[in-house]
Amino acid sequence: MVRGFRHDYPIGLLYSTTGDYAAIGRDALDGALMALDEVNADPAFPFALRPLVENPGGVAERYRARCEDLTRRQGCRHVVGTITSLSRKEVIPVVEKHDALLWYIAPYEGFECCDNVIYLGACPNQHIVPMFHHVLPRHGTRAYLVGSNYIWGWETNRIARELLGQCGGEAVAERYLALGSEDVPRIVAEIAEKRPDFILSTLIGPSSYAFFRAIGALAAEDPAFKAERMPIVNCNLTECELGLIGEAGIGHLSAAVWFADLPEPHDPGFSARARARLGGDRPASAHLVGGYVAVRMLAECIRETGDDTIAAVRPVATGRRFDTPLGPLVVDPRTNHAALTPHLGRIAGPGRFEVVESARGPVAADPYLVDFAPERLAAAVRGARARRMEGG
Repeated sequence: MVRGFRHDYPIGLLYSTTGDYAAIGRDALDGALMALDEVNADPAFPFALRPLVENPGGVAERYRARCEDLTRRQGCRHVVGTITSLSRKEVIPVVEKHDALLWYIAPYEGFECCDNVIYLGACPNQHIVPMFHHVLPRHGTRAYLVGSNYIWGWETNRIARELLGQCGGEAVAERYLALGSEDVPRIVAEIAEKRPDFILSTLIGPSSYAFFRAIGALAAEDPAFKAERMPIVNCNLTECELGLIGEAGIGHLSAAVWFADLPEPHDPGFSARARARLGGDRPASAHLVGGYVAVRMLAECIRETGDDTIAAVRPVATGRRFDTPLGPLVVDPRTNHAALTPHLGRIAGPGRFEVVESARGPVAADPYLVDFAPERLAAAVRGARARRMEGG
């Protein structure tokens, strides 16, 4: 309930809570609304945040018009939202035109830097690079690449091909499905034929869920395709979608900047508050945490400056440390990208990942991979091969 403050600030919340990736959008929106309600109930914030929620329903063509309405007609200087890179690309020209700021929380493919975007989701050196450091030495360098047919899949698979090549490996095939398509049998048949060491999946929504189930059926027929031998690895799968996959997901891997299985020294009450808000057995995810962090950061910036203009907010957002459920968070003023701690999780059961590896601390974002050292990854792969040969 918004109290009678002297002033309120409209905040656009642009998430698809229906459509192909509704589970992700719902979590992100709930996290943003959770933070907004906490801010509005806290007397330490001498203003209110007024949510203006738009649901494009997962239809790419609607994002631009909805964002135009939020920024031009309803006066939002800040929009927290979009999940896919396709929708983000639709929105960026609008926030640039109206001098607004997009707070983007999803993992993405990198190779972008916009003055009108605060990037709070992982970029390649914070998801696929640590994932490959874990997977290639353990499972091998023959990968099958499968993705949804848009920029996230294309660019993540391009990076994967380069990483594999630097390690003497290869992509045995690269296939794409239209967004929402569940036409996976031909792809699974090819995987059964080529027998890769692992699968990198950049599928989203129903395509991803159908693919997991089909690989699970293949593994039931041939143990060579079980998760411990040929894992599916993801950089975008979180707890909120595990219920849509079922037991077929168990044992497969994902990278994220937050898992519910992690200890929470940074905000000890967050998980309890999230559980109370979500109710039942619904787990929190990195998307819920991201939406929460974006709104809390924005509120702290407005409190510090007394103003919600980009000219006031952006220097604060990129100029100080924020204490968040993700840990201490700093945004690089050169790129508007956050330093984040990568974690790797193995699906352990309904709604739950077991964390199998974590970085020692926040990793500075390198969206263009200019500081990436491929020789370290290649050396790890060579060392693993040598140990296997020595062991017979």
